[in-house]
Amino acid sequence: MTAGVAGGNRPLREIRDSVEAYYSRVLERHGPTARGVDWQCTATQYLRLVQLLKVCDLGRPSSLNDFGCGYGALLALLAERFPDAAIDYHGVDVSPAMIGAARSLWSAKPDARFSVGAKCPRRADYSLASGVFNVRLDSPVDRWERYVESILGDLRRRSGKGFAVNFLRRKRGQPPVAGLYHSTPRRWTAFCVKELDCTTEVVANYGLAEFTLLARIGD
Repeated sequence: MTAGVAGGNRPLREIRDSVEAYYSRVLERHGPTARGVDWQCTATQYLRLVQLLKVCDLGRPSSLNDFGCGYGALLALLAERFPDAAIDYHGVDVSPAMIGAARSLWSAKPDARFSVGAKCPRRADYSLASGVFNVRLDSPVDRWERYVESILGDLRRRSGKGFAVNFLRRKRGQPPVAGLYHSTPRRWTAFCVKELDCTTEVVANYGLAEFTLLARIGD
């Protein structure tokens, strides 16, 4: 669930490098588990992934980019919830350690491919990104939002039918948590509609202090 950035902007590359180092340390500490990608438990990790998958039509063969894939937890969920779905899966992450863990964990699944990178390596029907915008560390908010915009732009270019991402939402009456990025649906639905020419749907009220943004192309 680490993030990436397209292009050659030095400040954004620095953000990417900081995020890569952060998640590589988390993986080293906790291994290929939900905590190893900075989630509290597998149950809430899967709950988030289920919301993201709402952008997909898995009733027909589909190609899927898993951006910030970590150790490939989405594959476990797909096998459990959608065992008959025909999915051409490609996971990408900026952390070589994460991709190493994913390749080891899923070595018996030859149709699952993984690569190290800061953007999706191919065009697919759908692209998903879970948690990649949450941990901004010491990046200023304005710079982090440019980083978010760059990733959303790449997801749009690399998706034929749609993409889905999630964001933390600040709880009412509570201050923001240092080092995390909180936002509102309006900020990013507007960007996807105006700048990326998508139709959007917001999924919320699934028991977590966050929201999921589904962006569809050509609807």
